[in-house]
Amino acid sequence: MSDDDIPEPDRIAGAPHPRETRDLFGQSKAEADFLEAFGAGRLHSGWLITGPRGVGKATLAWKIATFLLSDPDVGLFGDPTLAIDPEHPDARLIQAGAHPRLSLIRRPWDDKTKKLKSDITVDAVRGLKKFFHMSAADGGRRVVIVDAADELNRNAANAILKELEEPPANCTILLIAHQPSRLLPTIRSRCRELRCARLNADDLHRALVQAGHHSDQTESLAALAGGSAGDAIRLLNHDGLALYAELVKTLDKLPRIDRPSALRLADACVGKTGEVRFGMTLDLIDLFLSRAARAGLMGEPAAQGAPGEARLLARIAPDDRAARNWAQLQQDLTDRSRHGRAVNLDPAALILDMIFKIEETAQGTAVA
Repeated sequence: MSDDDIPEPDRIAGAPHPRETRDLFGQSKAEADFLEAFGAGRLHSGWLITGPRGVGKATLAWKIATFLLSDPDVGLFGDPTLAIDPEHPDARLIQAGAHPRLSLIRRPWDDKTKKLKSDITVDAVRGLKKFFHMSAADGGRRVVIVDAADELNRNAANAILKELEEPPANCTILLIAHQPSRLLPTIRSRCRELRCARLNADDLHRALVQAGHHSDQTESLAALAGGSAGDAIRLLNHDGLALYAELVKTLDKLPRIDRPSALRLADACVGKTGEVRFGMTLDLIDLFLSRAARAGLMGEPAAQGAPGEARLLARIAPDDRAARNWAQLQQDLTDRSRHGRAVNLDPAALILDMIFKIEETAQGTAVA
């Protein structure tokens, strides 16, 4: 397989790569925090960019990298901005993935399995020594992007920690983390955090339009994506809105499920053609349980993920006790899902088992 054919682990299918994304929406505070530190001469060697998946963390990292590797004095007078002319020589090198003073660390390709590895290995980090040595000869700043730091295995994490403890001169390391609690505390303590927030409805819409996606189901999409443009694109790519509507219809008569519908839902996840649908179904079951737990605490949702969802959630999650039951079931089924996928459990059997567990829980919580 040629380098051009290897999938990029930091690219969402159906969306431009973060280095190609022109505008960043909804993260003005994180941008301002970085620019304030830079303008005050407090540029940390390590930055931890955190927040939910799909809200623009990687786009922010690439914009910071482009800013630092171009002329960072430009734009700091008047209204500071990370925006760099895309025709700037450094910006063009970054777009082409060929900037000599930028290193990207991400999950590598496994030639044996013909798949991306499940984590970032220490070999991927060891290359930094050579990068620092070679890029130092060019002068100027050097930037490292780790996407995502959550995926560093223990040896790789320790190697990154060593670089943070003894950072080379004029070097900035940008670590993107969806779940920063999974990182070594010593890594977190040596970085300054930039927190990216969930997108509001307007910013989500603008981000989707920029990525070339349009939907006439904006309410459902916004409700299920939860302020994540990445999640919204995944839903659109894999017909997730229709699948969630099918799930809600299957559960609509809780505390009893529609068994024929449940069987159809499960059978559609079988085989090679059902792999993507299987993963999406697991994600949407998890999302439904999360929304049920939230409804028990906060009441009926303001926006529905599918027709009839609000009525269903009001019935099965009427109070705090129900919320706790659904939250516990969500945790239990997350563990069950992880185990089932690890041991290659039959997808249909796993989906049906999860739906029956939902039925069982509903029988103890629903209001007649």
